[in-house]
Parts: sequence; C-alpha cells; structure tokens
Amino acid sequence: MSLDNTPYDDAFRTLLNDSSSLIIPVINEVFEEHYTGDEKIIFSPNEHFLNRQNGEEHERITDTSFEILGEEAKKYHWECQSTDDSSMLIRFFEYDTQIALDSGAIRKNLLSVTLPHSAVLFLLCNAATPDTMQIEILTPGGRVTYDIPVMKSQHYTIEEIFEKNLLFLIPFYIFTHEEYFDKYDKNIVQLARLESKYQYIISMLGQLTYKHIINEYTKCTIIDMSKKVLRHIAQKHKNVREGVESIMGGKVLEYEAKTIKNEGIQEGLSIGRKEGRKEGKLEGKLEGTLETLFGLVNDKLLSLQVAASRVQLSEEEFLAKMQKYNR
Repeated sequence: MSLDNTPYDDAFRTLLNDSSSLIIPVINEVFEEHYTGDEKIIFSPNEHFLNRQNGEEHERITDTSFEILGEEAKKYHWECQSTDDSSMLIRFFEYDTQIALDSGAIRKNLLSVTLPHSAVLFLLCNAATPDTMQIEILTPGGRVTYDIPVMKSQHYTIEEIFEKNLLFLIPFYIFTHEEYFDKYDKNIVQLARLESKYQYIISMLGQLTYKHIINEYTKCTIIDMSKKVLRHIAQKHKNVREGVESIMGGKVLEYEAKTIKNEGIQEGLSIGRKEGRKEGKLEGKLEGTLETLFGLVNDKLLSLQVAASRVQLSEEEFLAKMQKYNR
C-alpha cells in the first residue's frame, strides 16, 4: 500500500522538509556512506511529468529526491511504504529515469543521464519482505542491473535507533508494537512497558538537545510527527493512544514551543546584550520556565533527569529548587 495522502506520508515529508539533516545518518546506514552531517542537501521538486505514448503528460509525485554535496555530488531518491506492492518497482523505474532526465545533458550526439541512488523505507515487513529489490534493463548495448536497498524500520530497536543516530525513524517506531495493541489495551502492565519505551525516547531526545546535537525545533518536530503517526495507527486503541500521548503529550510540547522561542531570544542577547533591562527579562523567563518544569515533574509528565537537563542544572540542583518552590 502506498502512503500517498496518509499521516505516515505527511510525517515522512515533514521530517525531510523541516529537519532535513536527519536523513544523513539514514543514508549512511543504507548506502554505507560516511557523510558527517555538515554536507549541503539540495531538494528537487517532487512533481515529475511523465510523457505517455499518446502524447499526454502524466504527473507523478515522488516521496523525495535530493542531492547531497559531499566530496562528490550524489543524487538520492527515497520512497516510504507501509507494505510491499506489485507496482512499486514500476514507479521506481519511472521516477528514477525522469529524475535522471531532469538533470541530463546533451553533448553533440550523446545524451548523458545519471540515475539516482534509490531506496525504500518499509514501515511494516514480514518474512517475505526483501532486503533488496532490483531493476534490470536490457539494452542493445547490454544488460544493466541496479539495486534498490530496503530499509525495514521494524528491525531497529529504539536503543539501536539512538545508537546509530537514526532519529528519522522515531515517529515510525510505533509500528514495531502494532501487533500487540490489543494486549496493551487490556493489560496495564503491558501498556506500561510500551510507555517506558517512550519515556526513554523523551529522555534521550532531551539529552541530545542539552548536548546541542539536535535543537529544540528538531526535537519538537520528531515528537509532533510521532504523535501524528500514533493517532492514526492507534485510533481504535484508546488506552495505547492516550498512554503514549501522556508521555509525549501536549503540556510538554507547549513548554518546548516556548523554549524554541526563548532560544531565539537568547541568541539575540548573545549577539548584542544590553545588560540590565534585557538580562532582567531573561531571568524572568528562566523563572517561568522552572515553574513550568516543576509542574511537569510533579504531575509525572516529565522525568527529573530530562527537566534538569533542559535548564542546564544538575538533578540535585533542580530538586533543591523544586523542593523550595513546593513549600
């Protein structure tokens, strides 16, 4: 089943558009590249017009195609699928050749085209899901074959996702648990195990933000897209949906949106501080932030570790301030 016009497709494209650097570790994983993350990514239009034999043009939309400017420029074409379908290879061939034609060059009597490096991300897989797909082209000059690697999001544990920095996969991690939704809905202990996975996710994202490996905006995008996918896949499982959302929930995102805004304020202050009055405003914002975090920890919506990291305090310092606030 294709993902066109589904929340999964929206999440996939939003991550690429709003947090494009997250795709670099995925490229490294699938194609065994060694990009550092500092490379420039240039996205191509997703719309391609395919010429038909009757002269008509037919519009097709790829999930994404882009170029990475490293030691050499390489083009990539990525598709996201929930499951395999028989027409996928046809679409890949159509997209790949059109992407190649879009940047092709004619020199005298020679047309030079370069096919992109193509891959597919499967959100669901089974024993029959291939590790690689192939396209074979028989030409008058000989046989040409190229591989399309398959990435299976369900094969990665949440620990591996963070270990390999595959943060792009986090919104789709819930697919790993889909077959157990009925059990989670009926068994509070089982549901707690799922919730603990998402507590781990929130904690790890908080640490990465604290270490400036990702920024608040990227963290919020990952969380928001995770909720979008969750609401759709678990729409018939209320306990699962509400249990996970309570971990990644609205109150936390509301705080994070404020933090993003504060980051902009802090950057402005670092460029041109006007001591006194501006510093006083910043102190007031910090106090407001602490009060918000105290409430989240008291309501068990945020762990002490994550809350302390967000204001760059040790757990002991944060706890002391919170105890004083609670008196």
